[in-house]
Amino acid sequence: MRQFKPMLFSDLRDYKPNQLIRDIIAGVIVAIIALPLSIALAIASGVGPEAGLYTAIVAGFITAFFGGSSVQISGPTAAFATIVAGIVARSGVEGLALATIIAGVLLIIMAVLKLGNLIRFIPHTITTGFTAGIAVTLVIGQLKDFFGVSYLNGEAPIETIEKLKAFIESVSTINYQAVIVGLACLLVLIVWPKICEKVPASLLAVAVGIIMVKGFGMQANTIGDLFTVNGSWPAFRLPVFSLSGVAAVFPDALTIALLAGIESLLSCVVADGMVNKKHRSNAELLGQGLGNIGSALFGGIPATGAIARTAANVKNGGRTPISGMVHSIVLLIVLVVLMPYAAWIPMPAIAAILIHVAYNMCQWRQFVYLVKTSPKSDILILVTTFVLTVVFDLVVAIEVGLIAACILFMSRLSKESKVESWQYVEQEDASGDKKLRLVPKHISVYELKGPMFFAVAGEIAKIEPKPYTKCIILRMRAVPSMDTDALIMLEQFVKKCQEQGITVVFSHVNEQPMKAMRKSGLHELVKEENICLNIESALERGAALQ
Repeated sequence: MRQFKPMLFSDLRDYKPNQLIRDIIAGVIVAIIALPLSIALAIASGVGPEAGLYTAIVAGFITAFFGGSSVQISGPTAAFATIVAGIVARSGVEGLALATIIAGVLLIIMAVLKLGNLIRFIPHTITTGFTAGIAVTLVIGQLKDFFGVSYLNGEAPIETIEKLKAFIESVSTINYQAVIVGLACLLVLIVWPKICEKVPASLLAVAVGIIMVKGFGMQANTIGDLFTVNGSWPAFRLPVFSLSGVAAVFPDALTIALLAGIESLLSCVVADGMVNKKHRSNAELLGQGLGNIGSALFGGIPATGAIARTAANVKNGGRTPISGMVHSIVLLIVLVVLMPYAAWIPMPAIAAILIHVAYNMCQWRQFVYLVKTSPKSDILILVTTFVLTVVFDLVVAIEVGLIAACILFMSRLSKESKVESWQYVEQEDASGDKKLRLVPKHISVYELKGPMFFAVAGEIAKIEPKPYTKCIILRMRAVPSMDTDALIMLEQFVKKCQEQGITVVFSHVNEQPMKAMRKSGLHELVKEENICLNIESALERGAALQ
């Protein structure tokens, strides 16, 4: 049960007062960083600005308490923005809440099934491709507010390509004052971190935007112009559950669960390298599941581990989940006291923050590096995943990417799996001299190499005995595993040989193939005396069959 034990309980065993101070400081700083980001991401997701804070408060606290990482900070992230916006447009806020709860349940099931370690089976090309694709969709979604554009005919496109098309068609309505506000905020986000790191650039960018709009009267939409800002405590709200409702949002819930699991565990891996400590992947999935359920029940949106906020937590001294819990408590105080002033924040400032976030998350240098250095097949998977994420959605991209990666893997594996004939046995004696020994004429020896699975099982059928062959030795020391197709093909081959009066002898059968042979009945068909420990005993057995 250790793998499900919250990291908080382990970290508190040797907790010291000086670490409490560092955790509190880190939690306050991360809360300041998370404040504008949470508001911006909620708006990008098509919900009210306070929903982002509800998410960071509820999901952030629950995940820190129950999760498997000492330093992970959870909350709304850019990866979810376009996905959530699509769900809200199709199913409304009620549908989003239902999908998020189901996603939380799916994450808990994934934890119970101990699927946390499966993250390592997702190729780097796929994660890089969909991360870059999400960044592009996020930027396209912010073009309207950054340029102050009004879509013609009052349309509200959902899909990324539709948003891009609507922006291009409405480009004549650009508000140049909004552009100036957006560019000024973007400049602050780029330049300020090089001058001072103690004051978060996003907070300063928001302040600059408010001054330009409220102080100098520049014309640009603010949050208050588009949303009713609510500064009340998160209120419990249980969505309506029905069989038809669950069926309607289940695909969306699966998307949320997959992305939350992947992004959280990737963030944990990054954090492990920063603090030289290993997370508990299944406990983290459990914490993320509970966190998402809690977020949905209190008016929030899907949450996952945020790499940037986690890095800021570590950088400022956070070393236990206490810092993540402090971050949530500070945001709760801000929500109640300062949230009404969020109505002043200009939309171009929000867009600038999200464009900057998209740039930081896109990993374009890594993308270019992979394109330059990877095999063509890997590049194809990378680019395909990227394009599908932009044109369709994340689930399609991951599904196609994983299928393509599996096919590519099997293709490569099949090239390494061979059935080769040989005539001479090569051995080394104690002095290191090599001796070659002629295999008796009536014996044919075949070397099976690599995993024997359905893609290469047919190679066994290609073995053609000579008219004088009385024994065929199948040397399997280089076969680590075998699937059902290979077993069936071997069984057919053995029966065919027996009909021709040929004895099949197996040499050096490894553990997994041996278990499979016993379970399938092939072991009984071959008979115990024809299964030898090594090639020497197999040749002796073959010689006796002359």
